[in-house]
Amino acid sequence: MVDTVRARQGDTLDLILHRDRGLGPEALPIVLAANPGLAGLGAVLPAGIAITIPDAAATAPATRPLLQLWD
Repeated sequence: MVDTVRARQGDTLDLILHRDRGLGPEALPIVLAANPGLAGLGAVLPAGIAITIPDAAATAPATRPLLQLWD
């Protein structure tokens, strides 16, 4: 299943993935591949732009474990 979200003012792609879907940076290449031209819009996305998030993004393997500095 493919899901679509809309960017809000000041959003970046990694912020949208983390805030709306709980995804990390490992999902970025998958989402960028599903949205041709999205990378060309710059780091801060225009408000209201639709972003397609494929299911494969949710199953992307983590590239490294989370580091906890103050535990």
